[in-house]
Amino acid sequence: MLQRTHRLAQWVFLGTLVGVAIGAASALFLWLLDLATTYRTSHEAIVFALPLAGIAMGLLLQKWGGYVRRGNNLVIDTVHDGSERIPLAVAPWILGGTVLTHLFGGSGGREGAAVQMGAALADTIARRMHVQPHTRTQMLAAGIAGGFGAVFGTPIAGAVFGLEVVHVGRVEYSSLVPALVASVVGDFTVRALGIHHSLFPEVDALAIDPVLAVKWTFLGVLIALVAIAFIELTHGIRAQLEKRVRSLAARMFFGGLAVVALWQLVGTSDYLGLGSPMIMSAFTEASPWYAFGLKVLFTAITLGAGFLGGEVTPLFFIGATLGSAIAGPLGLPLALTAGVSMAAMFAAASNTPLALSIMAVELLGSNTLPHVMIVCVVAYLMTGSRSIYPSQRLLQEKGSATRFETPRTLRDLRD
Repeated sequence: MLQRTHRLAQWVFLGTLVGVAIGAASALFLWLLDLATTYRTSHEAIVFALPLAGIAMGLLLQKWGGYVRRGNNLVIDTVHDGSERIPLAVAPWILGGTVLTHLFGGSGGREGAAVQMGAALADTIARRMHVQPHTRTQMLAAGIAGGFGAVFGTPIAGAVFGLEVVHVGRVEYSSLVPALVASVVGDFTVRALGIHHSLFPEVDALAIDPVLAVKWTFLGVLIALVAIAFIELTHGIRAQLEKRVRSLAARMFFGGLAVVALWQLVGTSDYLGLGSPMIMSAFTEASPWYAFGLKVLFTAITLGAGFLGGEVTPLFFIGATLGSAIAGPLGLPLALTAGVSMAAMFAAASNTPLALSIMAVELLGSNTLPHVMIVCVVAYLMTGSRSIYPSQRLLQEKGSATRFETPRTLRDLRD
């Protein structure tokens, strides 16, 4: 009993340290991101400078940003292997780079910066505290959880995400307490510093029945197809550019040109940056049928070219607008379908159905259950061995009882 009490106290202490650090960093990040977005929307001509910003960012990343360029895959690899350290310098690099991406109109998200900042801060604290290797691994999971929970205002989903994202099909309960503490404290810290998150409408209750279950299953398959298209297009653009254009600065320049050309072609700024206004409008009015596809293109080009930023919010955009557009034809409630699709799209792309089901409840209320769980699980299963995070480990194929002798990365399975 004494040993368990000591262990709990240690977890709470370390999780609190990580949570306060990532909460403060996330608050600064969200504040700067809001400033950048506000400036861009009131000075849209700045988007024409995206290719030049790409050159400048690319030159800096080529020389000093090797760790940053690996993104969340660096974090996942470090959790598994433990051989690398995540430098503290990753935090300001990813924060600044993501803010610049949004300032000049690149289509990216927030979770990439939050997760990497959380892991870098957690690893720095672990080294300063001289903790054991297994405790360091738990603190890295807490850093992931704290970053995700703090930046979206969903502490329980953040905790589960930190445990679920490193392995496909397995939740790492050994890190549960520090992950939960870091995520809850991170969220407290962000709110204490005066940062407010977007408020989504609470959806109405809807009883499940066989016909509705079939509709949700169909929607889950459709979401999986779109998630696969997003994953393959983003990875494909990155691979082809790396193969044909040696310089990262040149790749980002060409990517910036493509985004600017696409922006001018569609004649609207709705698909630049986070796209939060379109996400919110998807809950109150049917989105155009093509909106999700355009966001796929804008985001795949931005991230595939090497610009910094996460995938979560763009995938929320893609999912919400897809659900909003198809709700009418399927005879489903608009707000519920938009919310369920928003969560399921990221669940499918990141292999985290539990975390995103919980996130939907935190954002939209308990009436999303069991609907969101059905769609998330179907979409997760149908994406197969794909992910926006190819460093995720797989112990066995989805839906198969056969286990691998050693965990395999999704990257290995695709090569």
